[in-house]
Amino acid sequence: MATGTVKWFNAQKGFGFIAPDEGGGDVFVHISAVERSSLGSIHEGQKLNYELERDARNGKMSAGQLSAG
Repeated sequence: MATGTVKWFNAQKGFGFIAPDEGGGDVFVHISAVERSSLGSIHEGQKLNYELERDARNGKMSAGQLSAG
């Protein structure tokens, strides 16, 4: 499982980004992943554990399986 810090998240827009602890590009996170988690919501600066998942519709990678880090 990867770890990172929420760079920003806007619940009204329904998405945000996580800065991975190991470096590299930011990871997209959709509100549906937050809703499927036990977290309820996420906020800027929060540490998270996540798995990279490929979207079946568009093939893009995003964060899923979110949990508190």
